[in-house]
Amino acid sequence: MDAATIHDQASRLATKAAEVSNEAEKLIQSTKHLVEVQAAAAAGGFDFLSLFFIFVMACFVGFYVVWSVTPALHSPLMAVTNAISSVIIVGGLLAAGPADMDFSKVMGFCAVTLASVNIFGGFIVTQRMLSMFKKKK
Repeated sequence: MDAATIHDQASRLATKAAEVSNEAEKLIQSTKHLVEVQAAAAAGGFDFLSLFFIFVMACFVGFYVVWSVTPALHSPLMAVTNAISSVIIVGGLLAAGPADMDFSKVMGFCAVTLASVNIFGGFIVTQRMLSMFKKKK
């Protein structure tokens, strides 16, 4: 290798390193913004009405997404619903953690209970649907 080739490769690597550094800086800035939003939410920066509005809009979007699914996609949708319910279980367990009893603890317990019913019921329905496709002896 001659000096010109090494210089070209080094300059390309330096350019890529600068690009990676810029991307890392953008990620750091977006993470800082996310942390600020979460801190504002935790400190009560969002009022009940705005959070309730987000909840109602999520209900409408979920309703229209589920009812517009073709019948061929119901089994994969059920699997995704079970995965989402498992995330709800984790959040509910965190909300219902060991401490004094208040409204969030009760809601966390309800979330764990309903998500558990959804998960196990979803697995039962999926198993029954898959058994319909097995060859009969």
